[in-house]
Amino acid sequence: MTSTILQLGTAAPPFALHDVVSGQRYSLDSFTAKTGLLVMFICRHCPYVVHVEQELARLGRDYHDTSLGIMAISSNDPINYPDDAPPKLKEMAVRLDLTFPFCHDETQEVAKAYRAACTPEFYLFGEDRRLAYHGQLDESRPGNNKPVTGQDLRSAIQAVLTGKPVEGTQRPGIGCSIKWKPGNAPPYA
Repeated sequence: MTSTILQLGTAAPPFALHDVVSGQRYSLDSFTAKTGLLVMFICRHCPYVVHVEQELARLGRDYHDTSLGIMAISSNDPINYPDDAPPKLKEMAVRLDLTFPFCHDETQEVAKAYRAACTPEFYLFGEDRRLAYHGQLDESRPGNNKPVTGQDLRSAIQAVLTGKPVEGTQRPGIGCSIKWKPGNAPPYA
């Protein structure tokens, strides 16, 4: 499945979620001191996420002491997809030594507000918390033998952190669909 289009320039939808590791609550206000904010919708079981999980951890390490805030969200239904239940997400975060919060969107309302459709899906907001990039990590996919570099997202991050517009075509992300709770799928899904 490909990511849906969220118009560039859209204000970051608010959220209030708890990190599955620390239990700490995070919201947009948690990142006010940061120049940019990267919000990633990921999960534990999707082969597309598994394919790039080491690069996601590297992004966290590479930008940990910079002006980029990063958070990951899993919105998948944990009942029908138990590998995406908070305890399993915590295992993933610990195994990868993630340096950013990894939150569970129990109600799936945050995913709906962001119009998230797949995992992984990346939303990069500038200092004004307007959407500057919504696209793929890079061209690597499971089985296509292209290296995982994070090139597309890293270029966008560099632009945002230096106050420049994101150049080039923003290609939609591709991955597994968000696993909506029965009867909870939004019209765009």
